[in-house]
Amino acid sequence: MQTLERNYSDKWKEYERDFDHAVAEEVIRDVAYYRTLLSNIIMIGAPNEDWVLVDTSLRQYHDRILHACEERYGTKPPKAIILTHGHFDHAGSAKKLAEHWQVPVYIHEAEMDYVTGKKAYPPGDPTVGGGLISLLSAAFPTKPVHLEKMIKPLPNDGTIPHLKEWRYIETPGHTPGHISLYREKDQIFIAGDAISTEKPESSWSVIFPFQHIYGPPAYFTEDWMTAEQSVKKIAALNPSVIIAGHGIPMHGEMMQKELKELATNFIDQAIPKHKRH
Repeated sequence: MQTLERNYSDKWKEYERDFDHAVAEEVIRDVAYYRTLLSNIIMIGAPNEDWVLVDTSLRQYHDRILHACEERYGTKPPKAIILTHGHFDHAGSAKKLAEHWQVPVYIHEAEMDYVTGKKAYPPGDPTVGGGLISLLSAAFPTKPVHLEKMIKPLPNDGTIPHLKEWRYIETPGHTPGHISLYREKDQIFIAGDAISTEKPESSWSVIFPFQHIYGPPAYFTEDWMTAEQSVKKIAALNPSVIIAGHGIPMHGEMMQKELKELATNFIDQAIPKHKRH
């Protein structure tokens, strides 16, 4: 246990020193992602065009995110920030980035209380197993984020401001108002935490990111039956590319096969055998 904690601490220090290497990786011409220590941020928009940021990682990452965005877009700010949900590793830098760029932040209406100081998420569940991150999850921040002056609810018709070709898909279960983003013309799917492409409970997966399709991070998932229905909804879309909040983007036959298997066998593959609730 102490060895794992030291390895995780060493990896964090490496990220602290790695500011100059905060560079987005392009998935296709108008979609890129930047992999932070715990989660991904996604940039939608080609260089020299209007763009939108999806998720904002941890609170400590705003400078690195700015660096990665400026490497791709120069000083041109995004039109908006979209949050898949309000957990600390997805909304952590939202306030500083929105203030820096003077842009609005959007989230599903069912998440609004968690990002306007009204409601806290349930604490992480260290009993779910799977690795060091699960064990540490009870100490993860769950208090409501205060974005009152900049946060707006997404339209209730599935459209996304400033992203005409995209729509959001309601994928609750991990949180009550969790969303994913989907573009039908090329079937690109931005999953947030509805599914993962690395084992999110394990610190080894952060260091050695082997690609597989997993369920949502177990230590923070609130409603497993609803999460199962969300995964079935994702599988029915038959995405060509999945960019998850945790893990490296996946595409191809193996991804589609594993996604269908997860949707079919969700109870056995995703739901922890031991959990607090």
